Amino acid sequence: MVRATKIVATLGPASSEPEVLERILVAGVNVVRVNFSHGTSDEHREVVARVREIVARLGRDIGVLADLQGPKIRIGKFAEGKVTLAEGDKFSFDTACEIGGQQCVGLDYKELVDDVRVGDTLLLNDGRMTMRVDRVGTTAIDCTVVVGGVLSNRKGINRQGGGLSAPALTSKDMEDIRTAVSLEADFLAVSFPRNAGDMYMARELMRAAGGKMLVIAKIERYEAIGNREEILKASDGIMVARGDLAVEVGDAAVPALQKRMIRMARELNKVTITATQMMESMIESPVPTRAEVSDVANAVLDGTDAVMLSAETAAGKYPVETVESMVRICAEADRGESASLGPEYMTRGFTRIDQSIAMSALFVAQHLKIRAMVALTQSGSTALWMSRIDCNVPIYALTPEESSRRRMCLYREVHPIILQYKSTERESLLLEAEARLIEKGVVDKGDLVIITIGEPIGKSGGTNTLKIVRIGEHG
Repeated sequence: MVRATKIVATLGPASSEPEVLERILVAGVNVVRVNFSHGTSDEHREVVARVREIVARLGRDIGVLADLQGPKIRIGKFAEGKVTLAEGDKFSFDTACEIGGQQCVGLDYKELVDDVRVGDTLLLNDGRMTMRVDRVGTTAIDCTVVVGGVLSNRKGINRQGGGLSAPALTSKDMEDIRTAVSLEADFLAVSFPRNAGDMYMARELMRAAGGKMLVIAKIERYEAIGNREEILKASDGIMVARGDLAVEVGDAAVPALQKRMIRMARELNKVTITATQMMESMIESPVPTRAEVSDVANAVLDGTDAVMLSAETAAGKYPVETVESMVRICAEADRGESASLGPEYMTRGFTRIDQSIAMSALFVAQHLKIRAMVALTQSGSTALWMSRIDCNVPIYALTPEESSRRRMCLYREVHPIILQYKSTERESLLLEAEARLIEKGVVDKGDLVIITIGEPIGKSGGTNTLKIVRIGEHG
């Protein structure tokens, strides 16, 4: 309960069996990711049902993130499965090529011939191979290999500097949004958005299907960098998807972009997930590298809400050990963080009463020896606002709403707890909250806590009261 930074784990063959799944959930996973780039709708339904059965038995809340595939631009297949290309070799990407060989391969994305120009650089297999465009024909793009290697079936292809016209939402994505709604997922991650319009479209499609998910923009296109503020404002959060982003903007640019995006998201009261290759070596190794430890810790110190595991838990040999290692790193980095209400707190503007109460709670927490901030909340908004500025005081969000608790599983420093609201009278409800906190073991008698509550009781967005309470002395 004391770890501030949350952990998202991708489910896959390595983690879907009941025993392993339960072990990674017990180890400390807060949100599970269902990757629509792999598997069938029935497989996704089965594993999410399994997750929900396990957490119900454990008495916990776990969020579910549905991650759309997006316009993954890939080459076709080779007759022999792969080819080896050397620097200086000539090679073509041809939409008319059915089976690839040593000189050419087909393209799933036929519009690539309209998106590239002579002199452009194409990056393949996550940037491991590089080719320069020499000529663009009606169906073929003729290139010279600049950095060679082994090129195998269905590898991804990017244009350095971005500029591909593929829409963010494919027909598959639109069907997968309906599947995500049927799963009652809590978060919808949109791959390769270019602008705010892509996010608005995803949200409208989700709502039309009857969903209420928080919408997360995956920042992985060159164009998205310049549009990141408008994308953020159109979203509930972002994922810093460092794999494709590094291919498009260059790997050296990613660390500074990560820091800027996390800072901007927090200023706009949005959530952040930092993803891609965080513990990559643990796909094959039971221990992380020192560089991976530093990478995860730095994301925590940047202020990310969550760090994400991909292949490490989906297909790796050590999914449980990976989660345990990440929990240990996050907890240590959380403890090493200094807290202060800096200039961004004093200059932050707000017009809502409930947001004003949340900001006031942060101020009080910094000036009194507060054990915890406690938000009696319907939607979770008060807890979210409290968590946007670090003050090293845990936030316990008490709510009867299961969907709100699952969403708050992603919020940094926020720990959702079920409270049934047996009374609609304020003093009785505060006593009920105190008893629940003591029962959960998160406070003791004599502890000083801040409690925020809204009247009338049970109204979403109605937080209008802040009370400083010494546990056991309320009455």
